[in-house]
Amino acid sequence: MSEIFDETIDFAQMGLRSSVLRGITASGFEHPTDIQAKLIPLLMAGRDALGQARTGTGKTAAFGLPILHKADPNVPMQALILAPTRELAAQVASELEELGRFTPIRTTCIIGGESMKKQVDSVKRGTPILVGTPGRIMDLLGRRDIHLNNVRFVVLDEVDRMLDIGFRDDIKKILSGVKTEHQTVFVSATIGSEIESLARTFMKQDAEKVVAVTGALTVSEVDQKYLPVEPWDKRALLLHLLRHEKPDMAVVFCRTKVTVDKLSSYLRKKNIPAQAIHGDLTQGRRNLVMTSLRKGELNVLIASDLAARGLDVEHISHVINYDLPDDPEVYIHRVGRTARVGRRGTAWAFVSPEEGQRLTEIEKLAGVMIERFDFPSFEPGPVPDDVREQRQREERRADPTKTLSQRTALPDLDGLSEEEMARMFPGGVVPKSVPRRTLGSRLRSRRSR
Repeated sequence: MSEIFDETIDFAQMGLRSSVLRGITASGFEHPTDIQAKLIPLLMAGRDALGQARTGTGKTAAFGLPILHKADPNVPMQALILAPTRELAAQVASELEELGRFTPIRTTCIIGGESMKKQVDSVKRGTPILVGTPGRIMDLLGRRDIHLNNVRFVVLDEVDRMLDIGFRDDIKKILSGVKTEHQTVFVSATIGSEIESLARTFMKQDAEKVVAVTGALTVSEVDQKYLPVEPWDKRALLLHLLRHEKPDMAVVFCRTKVTVDKLSSYLRKKNIPAQAIHGDLTQGRRNLVMTSLRKGELNVLIASDLAARGLDVEHISHVINYDLPDDPEVYIHRVGRTARVGRRGTAWAFVSPEEGQRLTEIEKLAGVMIERFDFPSFEPGPVPDDVREQRQREERRADPTKTLSQRTALPDLDGLSEEEMARMFPGGVVPKSVPRRTLGSRLRSRRSR
């Protein structure tokens, strides 16, 4: 707990107004986390800042509390907070509403998949804080339902994702429309040098980077293990884990939406009441799943990386990386779904034999050694026929340096496709025996005389 909370200071010493302090107390917080203790005084002083801290250590409150303190309740749309996913935007808006419940400062969440009319009506009531995703924000700007004329605070949450190639153009368009004097805050668990350099182009020259990360990027309260498994055994291993471990609440991350759907369907057929969440689901369906999860009515969620940056739910006991992510930084955000603000959690990663290098890259970034764990009583299944046949074909083609003339016998050609046969014998003539050792020449070598 000491690596997360700064017990040498309390929120009252930070100069926050009494109505904000009441919201903090009602939310059950006494001492700030490390990132809050470092970032809040800087933002209260009006500085631009980059804040880096582990996932689950209270970055939303770190930038949100100064905004709640400084915002004018009579000025609409003075704070613009952008997030990469609808779930994260909704979570940020909900947390700001909770912390600001005793203030006159209200928050409107502007995301796709929800009623645009309700969002516009909320804006028209004069809400000071807008939290949204870039796409819907641009839609409402284009319709002139919102404007940027009053903006005093700009925040990019998960800035590493917001400034990657997928969002970069939209972010540039939005931020270039902010012509007023304003304070800029960018936060994330991972901020590489390239992202930092790009982020600073949107900030004042004296912008300060605050890093509340020492050593590992994942908190020590997460017990991280990897489980070696062949690809065809992954479903069976997951089922075995869920039946024997009986997690209070588990989030299983997959690389593709297709895998999410297939895996959730498989588990339901095995009497595990799992639900799926990914970007192709309607917003209404995504909201129902998230509501069930937050109410504790759902124990197993199968998710794409959509949820890695927007899923802030108490008591997620297990994160299971069914597929290792291609980007090691995604692993950091996935694992951050458990062990939130000092709680303990478990993170397991399924690793197939060819993924050793990917695991090493994750360990280097996270700054931890992830230990091997062989789950008791799990028996791997047999090698599937198609895999065994493929391996046999690969073995027959495995040594390209060994020419036909250097073999003692012809290779076994059974099972080769027509295309493979054509590559091996371009002329279409298949020899019946091994050629003489003449290196393909019609002239006799000295040794053959």
